[in-house]
Amino acid sequence: MSDFQVYDTTLRDGAQQEGLNLSVEDKLSIARHLDELGVGFIEGGWPGANPKDTEFFRRANAELRLGHATLAAFGATRRPGVRAADDPLVAALRESRASVVTLVAKSHDRHVELALRTTLKENLAMVRDTVEHLRSGGQRVFLDAEHFFDGYRDNPAYALEVVRTAAEAGAEVIALCDTNGGMLPNQVGEVVTAVLAGTGARIGIHCHNDAGCAVANTLAAVDAGATHVQGTLNGYGERTGNADLVTVVANLQLKRGHALVPDAALREATRIAHAVSELTNVPPYSRQPYVGASAFTHKAGLHASAIKVDPNLYQHTDPEYVGNDMRLLVSDMAGRASIELKGRELGYDLAGDRELVTRIADRVKALEARGYTFEAADASFELLLIEEADGARPKYFDVESWRVITDSRPGEEAASEATVKLTANGERMIVTGEGNGPVNALDSALRGAIGQAYPAVEKLDLIDYRVRILDSGHGTDAVIRVLIELSDGEESWETVGVGHNIVEASWEALVDGVTYGLVRAKVERLGS
Repeated sequence: MSDFQVYDTTLRDGAQQEGLNLSVEDKLSIARHLDELGVGFIEGGWPGANPKDTEFFRRANAELRLGHATLAAFGATRRPGVRAADDPLVAALRESRASVVTLVAKSHDRHVELALRTTLKENLAMVRDTVEHLRSGGQRVFLDAEHFFDGYRDNPAYALEVVRTAAEAGAEVIALCDTNGGMLPNQVGEVVTAVLAGTGARIGIHCHNDAGCAVANTLAAVDAGATHVQGTLNGYGERTGNADLVTVVANLQLKRGHALVPDAALREATRIAHAVSELTNVPPYSRQPYVGASAFTHKAGLHASAIKVDPNLYQHTDPEYVGNDMRLLVSDMAGRASIELKGRELGYDLAGDRELVTRIADRVKALEARGYTFEAADASFELLLIEEADGARPKYFDVESWRVITDSRPGEEAASEATVKLTANGERMIVTGEGNGPVNALDSALRGAIGQAYPAVEKLDLIDYRVRILDSGHGTDAVIRVLIELSDGEESWETVGVGHNIVEASWEALVDGVTYGLVRAKVERLGS
């Protein structure tokens, strides 16, 4: 693994993503997850540039115990006309106590003259002085050559001189940065080849995704000889983000045979990616390569038929290598194979009952024609499957009626009240619930009514609620689809309801969700 370095910059470059705001506690937690992934270096931030990052390094030195990774501090070369030993931001890098410092330096001549407002000669002196100063204090130094590819295009001789100067001063790695994210793989490969031939330095790669090529550009750089890759978890970053480090590592390790992280750590990639999504409060991207919920998901009946014979016929790798799972979606595109495989996934062997499989497939297609969707509502599909297989839907209560009243007065928030009448375990219940809206009130009343007979419902929480208008041309008379997600604290499941009345559709999904929760809890059904 020493042949390659995996360098994560989620806590610094990734944190620049719009809407992403990490506390010090968040950063410490994310760092622990990144260490579990097996990365070699974790860039913690820019000490001295802002109080939060300074505090992060203070706490990290006391609290962070890393098993794989080395913590790196990020900062800039000294200012023009000031000795590195006298620059307060360079002092903050020393005082961070990070064993590795990554310096950002200008390698584009126009940026030197227009942004730094100094000379090309002074910029080289800034690089040399800062690297030598930090090295003399015992810190390892990496250098990020900012805007390198654009700079090389405009003035290759100067861009190469920046790399040589950093290497001669003692920088272990010079990472070439596609800061604007506009390069294409062939361009990156050509430049990396030229830099290696012209400098002999150890070269790394840092790519942004503005042209949608960050991962491809990183792989092209490795093909050309780069042995240090930088990126962010889940591709976080400014504008369109950075190279997704999990995708980079998985491609290099699973496709190219490079040993970047331990295999056992890579098998945790999906869990870690989703755990960090929770910490950042950025919803996981379902179509994210390797670790997305849809990465190994199959919908078309033709695909399912092939997967039934051999999963590799429609999968580029085994999802277990990255800790993900293959999923089968049930939809109006489903054939017999999809139903059989989905049934097997849910614990039902349908292979020997052709009539049952056909009946389930026909019913799914008929319901989806009315607006239902089962690819996003596995729990509703499982209830349908049980009903067709056993001849009856799982039943724990009989609903007599329900109603909702919403009261609105000028200058006050609207209040909702729901009344549910049902029979559970032989007892008739009439319960009224209040809530912030009609669905919240219905949820409260339903739980109150059946909770007396089935205490297991106390563990259930409604964690997501989504509404979709299916035929917007009908305006307020349109058909509405409601998806509800419930959790019992261990797993979550989704159910679907459809109707012209949004409250009625919500009630249908809610009843399915609670019913499925009781099935999961192995509560004895009525009549069983």
